[in-house]
Amino acid sequence: MTEQLPILYSFRRCPYAIRARLGLLFAGLQVELREVVLKDKPPQMLAISPKATVPVLQLPNARVIDESLDILLWAIRQNDPDGVLDSEHYSQAKDLLNQNDTEFKYWLDRYKYFERYPAMTQTQYRQRGEAFLQTLEQLLDKNTYLLGASPSTADIGIMPFVRQFAHVDRDVFYRLPYPCVQQWLKGWLEHPVFVQSMKKYQPWQDGDTPVIFPAQ
Repeated sequence: MTEQLPILYSFRRCPYAIRARLGLLFAGLQVELREVVLKDKPPQMLAISPKATVPVLQLPNARVIDESLDILLWAIRQNDPDGVLDSEHYSQAKDLLNQNDTEFKYWLDRYKYFERYPAMTQTQYRQRGEAFLQTLEQLLDKNTYLLGASPSTADIGIMPFVRQFAHVDRDVFYRLPYPCVQQWLKGWLEHPVFVQSMKKYQPWQDGDTPVIFPAQ
């Protein structure tokens, strides 16, 4: 029954929400998906998560998880058929995810919205963000994925942000000297799990027929 499923408030293009949806997909878990309009957030979401940002996961026991990395880890700890919670490299994955969510996201926001941050040029902001791409390039020069031959929480948690960085100016991104990162990103964009995570849904309104994600 849909009322027994967790409820996920999401926004399709948000990298944090993409991270959460990928975690659920890799875990093979279903949720009731509620697509949010960021300019008109539903009161049901605001009531359970006053910070008012997606994603927000409400469990059937009323517990609320409103940090994307926590949702990813919660899902994978329920079920991890592909071994993405790689215990051997988990400490390294945590460090990469922390660097992504602090330093890289800081420069990504300024690169994407450079008009709001006139202290530096867009190119300068991009170059600051490239420091993290250089770290990823070194890892991907050795392996197909960041920490080995198969995806880990680091890949799932970081890829949506590299995607956003690339999409600021795709022509520029694919001219940068990071062939391994570029190939890694292309592989993810074609990955069936990512494609499934980006399916479009109509914005949710109270009273709508529940949308089950992923559909059976």
